[in-house]
Amino acid sequence: MSTETAGKKKLPLAAQIFIALLLAIGAGLLLQSHADFANDYIKPFGTIFLNLVKFIVGPIVLFSIMAGVISMRDIKRVGKIGGMTVLYYFLTTAVATAIGLLVANLFKGGFPALSTESLTYTAAEGSKPMDVLVNIFPSNFLTPITESSMLQVIVMALLIGFAIILLGEKADKAVEGVNRWNDIFMKCMEMILKLSPVGVFCLLCPVVAANGAMIIGSLAKVLLAAYVAYLLHALIVYSATVSTLGGTNPVKFFKGMLPAIMFAFSSASSVGTLPINMNCTNKLGADKEVSSFVLPLGATINMDGTAIYQGVCAIFIASCYGISLTAGQMLTIVLTATLASVGTAGVPGAGMVMLAMVLASVGLPIDGIALVAGVDRIFDMGRTTLNITGDASCAIIVSNLLRKGKKNKA
Repeated sequence: MSTETAGKKKLPLAAQIFIALLLAIGAGLLLQSHADFANDYIKPFGTIFLNLVKFIVGPIVLFSIMAGVISMRDIKRVGKIGGMTVLYYFLTTAVATAIGLLVANLFKGGFPALSTESLTYTAAEGSKPMDVLVNIFPSNFLTPITESSMLQVIVMALLIGFAIILLGEKADKAVEGVNRWNDIFMKCMEMILKLSPVGVFCLLCPVVAANGAMIIGSLAKVLLAAYVAYLLHALIVYSATVSTLGGTNPVKFFKGMLPAIMFAFSSASSVGTLPINMNCTNKLGADKEVSSFVLPLGATINMDGTAIYQGVCAIFIASCYGISLTAGQMLTIVLTATLASVGTAGVPGAGMVMLAMVLASVGLPIDGIALVAGVDRIFDMGRTTLNITGDASCAIIVSNLLRKGKKNKA
């Protein structure tokens, strides 16, 4: 009797994370004059939690993709799912960049005229196209997992999965082993996720303490422009695709995604949110074999939120330097941001590297990144949230399209 009552009283994970998020904002605002304390004594516990999540991500991606590939028992089916996924990701990223540019142009008149003298920002060097291609393929079995090189882990999982399928009955024990290890790491993930509320509080509180006053400052309008674009993309693009192609009510979709959305907003890590995202999409009805393939791939190459950030920041930086971008330059930004999303790590701050590439592609001063670098974390929280929501929408859509395909064949 008492056990049942305790079970009923227990708050769902989404509610726990939401309460932690509100408490973190409140505590962060109170600690603005003691930001160093929040950074030195609260953030480390958030880092411990994020380290645990990062620890589990490599094995989860490796074994869940292998299990997904093996369960399909057909290499052609894997190719079909991969093709639909990559096409969806590229199209939505291109649309996202266009939305970012459109909204930024609408806000352009309100952007503050900031002094661009003495700007110093050393941009990390972006990878060359052929380097990105070469770096997809691992040269070592352990390095991709230890360094969280998700594209390499995905390639490893696909190769091993294909080999198991091609071996047929000889690999029955391997199939059982992969499935067992997948179950073990999934259970381990469940244990870590129970700490999510604590992790969210400890990660978000120092950010609010350090940036709270800055949000209300001169960069408020560019942040507002980015968040308006994030919302428009989610409410228009994802709602439309999820309802028409995914056969799911958008309200149900966003409600089911709340735990992942809140965790992504707090942690600003697509890869870190992956375990929660898998859990949410499976509950929303996505096939496990699809979500185990689509979501890890999305955490690596699907960057809708980051693409919007590129568009908004490019217009903002151009305005600060008194430069007006042409239609051709804006098209270049759309193409560069879409292509640059491939191979960009789903970790906090990766969007800054992409922004340097985008600015360089249209001849804007890369030093302009210094104008937005101070509040990059605030941008990052919103763009990561959009990134993972886009991954989830793809899992729902691909699952539904495959089911429809089966029915039509029958």
